[in-house]
Amino acid sequence: MRLNVGIENILVNVMQFGAHGDGTSDDSQAFASAWDSACNAGGMSTLVVPAGQSFMVTKLNFSGPCTAQINIQVLFFHACNNLIVRNLEISNSPQSHVCVNMCNGATFSHISINAPATSPNTDGFDISDSSNILIQDSNIKSGDDCIAVNGGCSFINATRVTCGPGHGISVGSLGRSGERDTVSDVYVQNCTFIETSNGARIKTVPGGSGYAKHITFDQIILQNVKNPIIIDQNYGVDNEATNVEVSFVTYRGFRGTSASDVAINLVCGPSIDSTCKNAHGTVTNTIPNVSGLTN
Repeated sequence: MRLNVGIENILVNVMQFGAHGDGTSDDSQAFASAWDSACNAGGMSTLVVPAGQSFMVTKLNFSGPCTAQINIQVLFFHACNNLIVRNLEISNSPQSHVCVNMCNGATFSHISINAPATSPNTDGFDISDSSNILIQDSNIKSGDDCIAVNGGCSFINATRVTCGPGHGISVGSLGRSGERDTVSDVYVQNCTFIETSNGARIKTVPGGSGYAKHITFDQIILQNVKNPIIIDQNYGVDNEATNVEVSFVTYRGFRGTSASDVAINLVCGPSIDSTCKNAHGTVTNTIPNVSGLTN
């Protein structure tokens, strides 16, 4: 099965097959019928799911082989449970190729994503407010993050993913526009980065709050990667304090080559100080040191 974004031929709209899009009616049969029509069309067909409407579907199985090359407009998974997506080729999306939002339990396997290195904002996977997401055995070429793990995510696993070109696998940006963002329990293992601008990246924006914790990058292969390991807590802004806490981060089993002299770049915010006035009490083991109180 092959998916291309942005090429039109035969348009197959789910509304033509009885979908309601009102957020309450069961549109499963309409989606199944539209898929069958698109799959069995000659040449190339485009499956259209109109924007601005909510479709309720359950237990759908979109499968091939198809006689047509399938084209899908905007591949966005919202509020899905126990989703399985496999054996797809996706090319040249105008923005993120696969968006995952408010999903619990999803497995993506054997996904091939292909976009030029010069294409802006073309994340391979853009994940937010989701948990228990697995991306495995996939190849991602993009002009932005191969996988972006955004706020509200937990238990995200990427294994046997090849990334490049692209910006690497990123946790963040967190704290954008002063928001409180949280990410925990991200495990990236047995992944390969080929000539990417970053490898294992965590990025937070000054002014926001929240945390990124229990992040593990394990058994990583690097081929001419500019920033193999990078934590940037001043992302987009220099010398401003960040309130997004980064903790319990593990890097294990990295091997390969760096395209720059700085293979490990940890920018954990500017230096901070303390000031006390008319304060009384004791302090123990603080960073920074609190002057004026008894240690």
